[in-house]
Amino acid sequence: MSHDIDSIRTHEAGSDIRWPTRTLDVAHIGEACVLRGSGDFTLTDLGAVRDRFPGRRVTLDGDVITVWPPPRKSRGWQLPHRAGESSPRGPERCQ
Repeated sequence: MSHDIDSIRTHEAGSDIRWPTRTLDVAHIGEACVLRGSGDFTLTDLGAVRDRFPGRRVTLDGDVITVWPPPRKSRGWQLPHRAGESSPRGPERCQ
């Protein structure tokens, strides 16, 4: 995946934001945020980051915590529903 050089920003963990203790650096790629640690993060670290980003998907993979960008809004289409069920999202549109 390629990114505009302006959309990638790296900040040291020592900024005014309180990241988990073992955070070495924080990179921002577009609206995503990637924390790299000096060792494996804990579930407590994951919970603390999730608390900072309510409504966002936050994942843990050893020494990396990723805060994923918010979901994109649909462009007029919706997932189909089962036959016989009414769609809670209104009529389906396909453009």
